Amino acid sequence: MSSSSWSLIDCPPPKGRLARLTRAIGLRMIRLPRQRVLLVAGTPGHLRDLMATPASATPVRAVRIMLPWQAIRPGWSGAIDPLPRLRRHRVSLPLRRRGLATVTLRLHQPLPLRDVVRSALAALVPVRPLPMPASLDVAAAGALPAYLPPTAHVGALPSPDEIRPTDVLLTDGEADPAAAGIALPTDGAVLFDAIRINPRARADKTADARVRLVLGGAPGANGRSGRLDGAGLDASTVEMLRRVATVSATGLAGASDPREVATLLVQIAATGAVLRVDDLPTAVATLLSPELAAVLAEPLPAGDDPVALEAHSVRQRRAALRGHATGLVLPRLVAGAFPLLGTLPTVSAILMTRRPERVAPVLEALDKQTYPELEIVVGLHGCAAPPALTAWAAKSERPASVVEVPAGVDFGTALGLATARSNGSLVTKVDDDDTYGPEHVWDLVLARHFSGATLVGKGAEFVHLEERDETIRRKSGNSESYAEVVAGGTILIGRGDLENAGGWRPVPRSVDLGLITRVKAGGGLVYRTHPFGYVYHRRAQGHTWDPGERYFLDAAFARWPGLPPYAEFGVPLGASA
Repeated sequence: MSSSSWSLIDCPPPKGRLARLTRAIGLRMIRLPRQRVLLVAGTPGHLRDLMATPASATPVRAVRIMLPWQAIRPGWSGAIDPLPRLRRHRVSLPLRRRGLATVTLRLHQPLPLRDVVRSALAALVPVRPLPMPASLDVAAAGALPAYLPPTAHVGALPSPDEIRPTDVLLTDGEADPAAAGIALPTDGAVLFDAIRINPRARADKTADARVRLVLGGAPGANGRSGRLDGAGLDASTVEMLRRVATVSATGLAGASDPREVATLLVQIAATGAVLRVDDLPTAVATLLSPELAAVLAEPLPAGDDPVALEAHSVRQRRAALRGHATGLVLPRLVAGAFPLLGTLPTVSAILMTRRPERVAPVLEALDKQTYPELEIVVGLHGCAAPPALTAWAAKSERPASVVEVPAGVDFGTALGLATARSNGSLVTKVDDDDTYGPEHVWDLVLARHFSGATLVGKGAEFVHLEERDETIRRKSGNSESYAEVVAGGTILIGRGDLENAGGWRPVPRSVDLGLITRVKAGGGLVYRTHPFGYVYHRRAQGHTWDPGERYFLDAAFARWPGLPPYAEFGVPLGASA
């Protein structure tokens, strides 16, 4: 192989029979007479890979998709997106949680294959864009770049005469500004589609494989390879990297195009596999976001501390996502022409409390959040606002307000009244005695972006026991996965989704579980991202559910005095917690 290709060496073999089957299948496209196509795919991710290939422009009248499929959660099923010229369709899912899924679509007139696949994908995986303040219509001249999500279009979009067909047209050269809004050359920023490449299903606590990345060379029996000028990582390689602890990259200076190397590194970083690049070429480093370049320049944690390595992975994937994910970065690139597009969705943090004397630490944590578009609403349930709290709201650099709710109102209704006073397109619930690291809100927004779930949150893996002044880490389900529940003090949901679910239930307790139950009953999904940046506190008394301290100690597999000594929890490295 030449330096125009890459190889991953010593990759772990597929884990389990299903993983071996999906890798063996990959993606197979069989063209049949009368503009019919049969697609056999290993995973929905392989169907997304198809969108960036010239074959996706093939005109078709009928498409049948077959793939081994595992339900995201028991009983979940999606529905195809609206498709013009659709004659009939059928979705067949396995009776049990896993098995063969088939989607068949027949059209009155031909459409490009990519349009049909995009519609079918919605029946197999969740596709939900972030609720942005404003959004743009993106099209591409020629083939659809791999860094665009399936919702993008090729060429000008059909539309009424009074609006332009496309806000942004990605081109290799000049375009007609009147027809395309603005033209953005495709050789600009390093971008990737975070819906396709992300840490979802990453096994952080069990990832132990060490893989090497080289340019050129032969991958060997357990290796993977690809072209630098291609679409990047395919679905099977992404799945493999989610089980890898570290990737050591060598010989990167041998590539003729630094942008292609930067694109590959960004994609690997987004899976969570920790990159070790001892000699990062300057031409590549300048194409990375400053945050990601700084993370890659850090030495890996010394000694045998798997939690430190996991925290490093979290920082790396976060930097890759917010510095290079198309859905977040492309709006910023065109902010000169469309200023509002550079604005992230506003998040309203709702804090409801009966103990205003205890909220100072959590308010300080909210003030220190790195997410820029954050509003803070403090609800006082049955108590008046002390002067210090009123003064804080008046001088806060963020939008902040205090809402007083009568004591006779149940907690769910009180939470609803405070939420009604907020303005964010996303709403997150915050508890008055838990610990929140500075990146906590960003973590939730990123998880909402790449998971497509209705509701996202974190698990209560890190638990601080007040009487012992000790934090334990316990097993609490799988992170970076679709889940049944998340910690109530970490819930994030779109305002429209919250209202569509009926809002917070008017109950005195368990309002978190009530909302989660409503979301799932309405066909929505719950996603649990990594647990870093959130510590659930157990006091000596006062909890409605109190299984006793021994319940948490028996499940602990790591312990720290005070808070865990990692920056993700707001504790500087090397400082005493």
